Amino acid sequence: MKKIANQVMLITYADSMGNHLKDLYAILDEHFDGVFGGVHILPFFPSSGDRGFAVINYDEVDPAFGNWDDIKKFSEKYYLMADFMINHASIRSEEFKDYMKNGDASPYSDMFIHWDKFWPNGEPTEEELETLYRRKLQGPYKEFTRDDGKVVKIWNTFFEEQVDIDPWASSTQDYYERNLGRIAEYVPLIRFDAFAYASKKPGTSCFFVEPEVWDVLDIGMKPIRDRGTEMLPEIHENYKIQLKMAEQGHWVYDFALPMLMLHALMTGRTDRLVNWMKICPRKQFTTLDTHDGIGVVDVVGLLDDEEIDFVRERVNKKTEELQQYYSLPAGVVKMSGAKARQYQLMSTYYSALDEDDEAYLLARIVQLYAPGIPQVYYVGMLAGENDVESLKQIGEPRSVNRHNYSKEEIEERLQVPMLQRLLEMMRFRNAYPAFDGEIEIDDQAENGSLGITWRNGEHWTALHADFRTKQYQITYADENGMKATL
Repeated sequence: MKKIANQVMLITYADSMGNHLKDLYAILDEHFDGVFGGVHILPFFPSSGDRGFAVINYDEVDPAFGNWDDIKKFSEKYYLMADFMINHASIRSEEFKDYMKNGDASPYSDMFIHWDKFWPNGEPTEEELETLYRRKLQGPYKEFTRDDGKVVKIWNTFFEEQVDIDPWASSTQDYYERNLGRIAEYVPLIRFDAFAYASKKPGTSCFFVEPEVWDVLDIGMKPIRDRGTEMLPEIHENYKIQLKMAEQGHWVYDFALPMLMLHALMTGRTDRLVNWMKICPRKQFTTLDTHDGIGVVDVVGLLDDEEIDFVRERVNKKTEELQQYYSLPAGVVKMSGAKARQYQLMSTYYSALDEDDEAYLLARIVQLYAPGIPQVYYVGMLAGENDVESLKQIGEPRSVNRHNYSKEEIEERLQVPMLQRLLEMMRFRNAYPAFDGEIEIDDQAENGSLGITWRNGEHWTALHADFRTKQYQITYADENGMKATL
């Protein structure tokens, strides 16, 4: 099993580049040699929904994708990341089915969070309900009828196929131990999905509640710490939460970068972006896009409300005609009595930039030079446009950014000169020693420009970018120590 390395990581589903894991491995081998050092394979376990995130069990790889031998083969060539749903399980899981069958006599009865038992008075007060951090406008619970006829309300933060689990319950901790232990045999990094939602406490937002959230982290880390496996918490909220996690020495996501980059490219201003690069964590994975939408809430305070609205409205205008096909609501969040606000933008990153090749290439190159390890989503790697046909068929707003590519489509996309240049830059990012050194952000550059330099001994490389013209220059020290242009 390869350990985490400072090389670009691909984010992909098992069946998004070809039909299964064997296809994915062959395509990466044939067309992307040297481009990726790591791969985040999105949930590859049997699942009942949410494109893999309602995991039925972690004991096996979904047979439609392959088996553990396929994962092992990946782990020998790439450092891998896999998902673990620390906050929820599938309603088709053996644990939940046992509870439905045996009720209070089930060994898993305390694993699931009963709405009436959670609240001291059996139901939340209006104030308590308004304080909740909600991903759905209705209450975050779902009713189920057990085999004994009793109707129970179980906490349900996200989708119909998922139920939340209690990290403090002994049965949940056994579930963590068993499943996290298995995953850790194959990957050096596990992504704790929906981590901040697992810290529930009456009278609070039930989102990143301190100090309880640190107890949840300890509980989740216990099964993997001795194995040397690390954890990346998935938290889409204000950037200050990422700073808190980073202060504790954990890996974090740079979910603020996508909106800051869009703002800089749409306005020609770089002061907001430069400010963030100076203060952002260094032990982080950077993103511009993921399998979800482009996060909006992450950047509050780094951009003011007018600046956020400018980007949000421009992207929403681009996707306005697509909204007629939504059968599910687009991402919103509601908290503390405030009106619901947009949580994420439903667009590919390439389409958010109006399919402008110069702007898109510049965004990716800046990401490669930004502090942290770059993650590149497979649709972004191929500069995919919004998939309208998929949206029409599925109705899930996020499906515009989840196109499945055949081998032939991939080969066709790779003929695009802009993408050929991008792959060249990704290979350089993986191989050039300066990126293992120290970073310097030029805070004296005029607004509209960005300067980043990496130094490691005699190796150095510098990026100078103009966000008004979308032009850039890359220089570096060649094998003779002479200044060269890439």
